[in-house]
Amino acid sequence: MTSDDVRERAVQPEDLSRFIVERLNAGDVEGLVALYEPDAVLALPNGQVATGREEIRQAYRHLVADKPTFTPGQQLPTLRNGDLALTSVRLPDGGATVEVARRQDDGTWLWVIDQPSLLG
Repeated sequence: MTSDDVRERAVQPEDLSRFIVERLNAGDVEGLVALYEPDAVLALPNGQVATGREEIRQAYRHLVADKPTFTPGQQLPTLRNGDLALTSVRLPDGGATVEVARRQDDGTWLWVIDQPSLLG
C-alpha cells in the first residue's frame, strides 16, 4: 500500500482546498503533490510556473521548510462544467486562490491548474 492509499481523496472539488491547508500545516509534501494531476501547473510567487509533480514537489518542499501556519479561507461557490470545476477561496488576508480541478476516472478530483496567492 502506498501513502497515497491512506490519504483522504477529494470526492468533491471543494475538498481540495481543505486538504491543501491541512497538508500545508502538517508539512506533508507528498500529500500536497497527491492533490495534483501528473502534468498539472502551479503558479509560483516569482512569476514562474511549476509544471508536473516533481516541480510541484520542489515548490512545496521550499514552502513548508520554515513550517509556516496557514489559515483556511472562505470557499467560494464552485463553477462546474462536466468533469471540470473552477474553485476559488477568499483568503484571510483578502487575497484569493483560483484553481481548475478535473474529475478522475475513479470519481475523485485533482487540480490541473493552481493559482494560489497563498504562495505569494
